Amino acid sequence: MFQPVDHQKTADAAVEQIENLILKGVLRSGDRLPSERDLAEQMKVSRPVLRDALKTLEDRSLIEARRGGGTFVCDLIGPIFSEAIIELIARHPSAINDYFEFRRGIEGQAAAQAAMRAAPSDIERLEGIVRQMHSAHEAEDVTEEALLDVDLHHAVGEAAHNVVMLHTLRSCYRLLENGVFYNRGRLYHHPTARSELLQQHSAIANAICEADPAGARRASEEHIDYVRGMLSEAEQLDQRERLAELRRVKPIKTSARS
Repeated sequence: MFQPVDHQKTADAAVEQIENLILKGVLRSGDRLPSERDLAEQMKVSRPVLRDALKTLEDRSLIEARRGGGTFVCDLIGPIFSEAIIELIARHPSAINDYFEFRRGIEGQAAAQAAMRAAPSDIERLEGIVRQMHSAHEAEDVTEEALLDVDLHHAVGEAAHNVVMLHTLRSCYRLLENGVFYNRGRLYHHPTARSELLQQHSAIANAICEADPAGARRASEEHIDYVRGMLSEAEQLDQRERLAELRRVKPIKTSARS
């Protein structure tokens, strides 16, 4: 990952290299950097020069040194919304439609770009995730399927090779992982959803691997439409169930003559 630096620039070159790895999503929030000795060796710089570079990166809030634990990339994604707006959304579920509308547009574009720009390593990663999805599906491991769901969407965003889109999607998927808008586990417990989702995710990955931008965009948009429809259906079912329960427990009035 780390390359020898230009010794005419020394510390600045080391800073630039690590910044680029963070910007392009190679180094992610929470990743641990190699030890000072190993990193200096890989970058072919002296340890004092490397310390200067790491100090600059720390001053820029890109990395942090943890006492006795090493040096890590800071949490750079952060929340896409403030806590106040998240709580507001939770009180007004109609905002979920806006969330899906946003995802439909940006993920469709990401899938199309991935089909045009994916590198061989991106293709290999997508194919590997789809294989894991099939294995989890056969094992009926709902938890693993839900985790791989997010992994696949991350991989598509990275294969698009657009750093602004990449970090926007990562922030968006953090909401998905935290269940801010909906519980993915609930979706995977639907009797027919697991098979449908597997087919949809496979279709997205296949279109990207086949360098089919139009097909990738279409598969991505159809996937979002399906998820939105399924969650709407589940919500309607919940409302009917709550109403039925109210009717069931309502005391039965007896006639005055009895």
